Amino acid sequence: MTSQLNRDLEKTEAKGASLFDRTFRDSEGNIVIAQMPNLPILLGSAAAFLQFVLPSGKIQTAFALIAFGTLFTWAWQELFEGVNYFRRSLGLLGLVSLIAIGLNLMGV
Repeated sequence: MTSQLNRDLEKTEAKGASLFDRTFRDSEGNIVIAQMPNLPILLGSAAAFLQFVLPSGKIQTAFALIAFGTLFTWAWQELFEGVNYFRRSLGLLGLVSLIAIGLNLMGV
């Protein structure tokens, strides 16, 4: 069964993948738009939540740095290791957003 799937996949690759395929399909041919969250996005979301809940001070600043670092890591991984163009563009959007938010908070 798997050898038949491999042959079918090779035929599809030989014909050339369409823009839709390259944008939304992974290497196995599955359409991937959303996936289970990985560790950086989980930690980043939790740290961002705690940053907004806690009163201002050193611990809030620590959670802000953790949130930025882990979300930046997630965006970087998606940009360079995403399974398709959609996931990579999501990483680029996240990276640009984090940089813009960081510059806005610094008053630049």
